[in-house]
Parts: sequence; C-alpha cells; structure tokens
Amino acid sequence: MPVENSRISGFYKKSIEERVRLIKDLVGLSDEDIGVLRSWGNLDPKIADAMIENVVGAMSYPFAIATNFKVNGKDYLVPMVIEESSVVAAASNAARVMRKDDGIKAVTTGPVMISQIQLVNVKAPYYAKMKIIEYKEEILELANKQDPVLVKLGGGAKDLEVRVIGGPQGPMVVTHLIVDVRDAMGANAVNTMAEKVAPLIERITGGKVYLRILTNLAEKRLARAWVKVYKEDIGGEEAVDGIVAASDFAWADPYRAATHNKGIMNGIIAVALATGQDHRALEAGAHAYAARNGRYMPLSLWEKDEEGNLVGSLELPIAVGLVGGAVKVHPVARLAIKILGVETAQELAEIMAAVGLAQNFAALRALATEGIQKGHMKLHAKNIAIMAGASPELADKIADIMVSEGNVRFDRAKELLEELGHSSS
Repeated sequence: MPVENSRISGFYKKSIEERVRLIKDLVGLSDEDIGVLRSWGNLDPKIADAMIENVVGAMSYPFAIATNFKVNGKDYLVPMVIEESSVVAAASNAARVMRKDDGIKAVTTGPVMISQIQLVNVKAPYYAKMKIIEYKEEILELANKQDPVLVKLGGGAKDLEVRVIGGPQGPMVVTHLIVDVRDAMGANAVNTMAEKVAPLIERITGGKVYLRILTNLAEKRLARAWVKVYKEDIGGEEAVDGIVAASDFAWADPYRAATHNKGIMNGIIAVALATGQDHRALEAGAHAYAARNGRYMPLSLWEKDEEGNLVGSLELPIAVGLVGGAVKVHPVARLAIKILGVETAQELAEIMAAVGLAQNFAALRALATEGIQKGHMKLHAKNIAIMAGASPELADKIADIMVSEGNVRFDRAKELLEELGHSSS
C-alpha cells in the first residue's frame, strides 16, 4: 500500500530491526516480505549498516565466473556480477577465440586522477589563470601535505592545469590538480587536496571558489585493449565483414553507438560490481569520454587486416582501486580480487578493458550473424518460466518448449506450467 507520510524523524538513528518494523507498519509488509529483507546472504548486517544509511536489508545478485580469459599472456578467471542473461556466457565464448598470440593485449596510462577547483568572481580571468600557474609549486606542496602516505608510495599531486571557461553567469577559472593515486580509486584523496588548496587559490586571485571535487572524465587514466581474432575461428571473412559493418554503423550513428557502448559496459560493470568498484563513476567517465569531441562515438573499433582477420581496439577511462571503499569492506569484493589474482589497480583496469572488448565482440558477432536473440533466448526463456512460478528444474523444460515454438512469453509459460500439472506460485 502507498505510504501516507514519508517524513520520518531520526530514521537513520534507529537500529536495523527498528527500521524494518517501522517500514512494515507504514507500507503493510507481510512476514514473508520481512523474511526476504532479513536474508542477508554473504553480507554481514553490521557491515551493511556501516556502508550506507537507513539500511533495512540486502539484495543479492548472481556472482559468476567468466572463463577462458588470457590477457597479456596471463590467464584469468574473471568474477562478474550481473542480472542480464547471456552476458557471462558471451564473454567466456569470446575469450575462447581470443587466446592466440598471448590473448588480449591491454595497457593503462597510469593511475592519475583530476580534481577540479572552480573559481568565479574574477575581473581578469586570464590574468588569474597566470597567477595560479605562478604559484604552481606552492599549490602542489600544500596538496601533497594532505596525504603523506600517498606521496611516500610514489603518488601525490604531480601537476596543475588551469582553464578559463564560459558560463551563463560569466567566465570562470578552473584549476585541475593532477594526482597520481597509486592503487586507490582516488576520489577521497583528490577531493581532500582540492578542498585544502581552494583558500590559497582564492588568496592568489581574489576570486571565490565554489566546487572542489574530482571529475569522472578521467582522461589521464585510460585503459586500452586490442586483439586479433583469426577469421577461421569465427566462420570466415563473411563473419569478419559483418562485425566490421556493425562497428562502422556505431561510428556513423550515435543512436547505434549508445547501444554499442552499452554492450562494452555490460562486461566492465559486471567486473566492477564483483570487485566493489564505483560503477556509477565508470559509466559516467566512459560515456563522457565517448562524447568528448562533441559527438557521441563508439569506444571501440573493429577492422579487417590485410590477411582478412578481425582486429579490434578499445580505449576508455577506467578509474578503479584496490584500497579503500567497498573493495576492502565487502567480503565478496575481497574474494573476487583473490580469484582474479591482481596485484595493482592498473592490472585490474587492464582486465576490465579486455572484458569490455570481448563482450563487445560477442555482441557484434551475434548481431551480424544469427541475431542477438537466438543465443540470448534460452536464458531469457528460463527467466520467464521462473517468473511464471516454475521450479528451476521445470523452468528448463518450459524454456526449451517456448524456444522451439519461437514463442517466449509470460502467458505461454503460465500455460505450459498448468499443462505440465504444476500450479504457479
């Protein structure tokens, strides 16, 4: 039932059980509903309650392993957390045909993040820009005093860039702190530095600082992946031509590019969720990077080489970390890192780029040959059958029937459930 009044004073101060009882009374939850909320799975309630406010339960997603991956000559089992059918199978199948020549190649440009300091109310913005540059060493020194551990590890504020940009209220001067964050994602480190140097920038220029925060367009923290797929492994040059044509479509049309890039992010975000990364930041950075030249473009490109083989490349910002945040708090994220066996944030970013490229290949191959639905349909049909009330065992049988009929619909699943002598739940 709809809640009459969502104004709840001090909700965050209550215990989890108190919150659950209150929500139960407010919206009329059943005991069965409450049982679902109390199914914490592999997350301790105390950890969940410490991670965010107002916790009343936990939600589990499937945790899977993508197989066959070889990146830079090294084999990996890749944890993925995702609810979308066929993604993990597609990634594993793609990785299988990408194992030659040491597999997928991947590199990163380094763990460098950018923090922005917005300055307004300056009469001579270009002169203010030069004044900030004049005090560059003092600004960097002050920034690095905020994180001596990071500096000791070889990181810290390394450079400074200043831009003058226009806005509806007039020009503003934006200072970029360029910070090597080592094995952290780096948001907290760069934000702290920006906040500390903001008063100094005000004193230097006489202006007013408002925003002091990182940008998720992490253009100095790029991950690149590339691979050769031999034509004989994917059905010959006709298949190569189809994939190249699909890639060209994304290059020419932003409507197609959006879905093309979504397929890439299917793989990257699944790994991000498994390893406790900030997947919202990754999505924002990827799509902003795709549009950085004024038109939304694909993040990957597929071509045909002189021998008729398929070659693909991918480039996007991937800001991930192995220290701090959920990656250190959530037990499943820690386990995922252990399964991967990565030792640095850069290695994790390389794997994620490789998975994104493999996922993209799998989607384009399906689209350009049999169509996306054929491989996807069995898993989708099974999900529909379970939604209709079938047990997991019976769902396989119902899915097979619906796929053979070419009729994968919820109402047909209900009919089959009744025909097979089982009542829906």
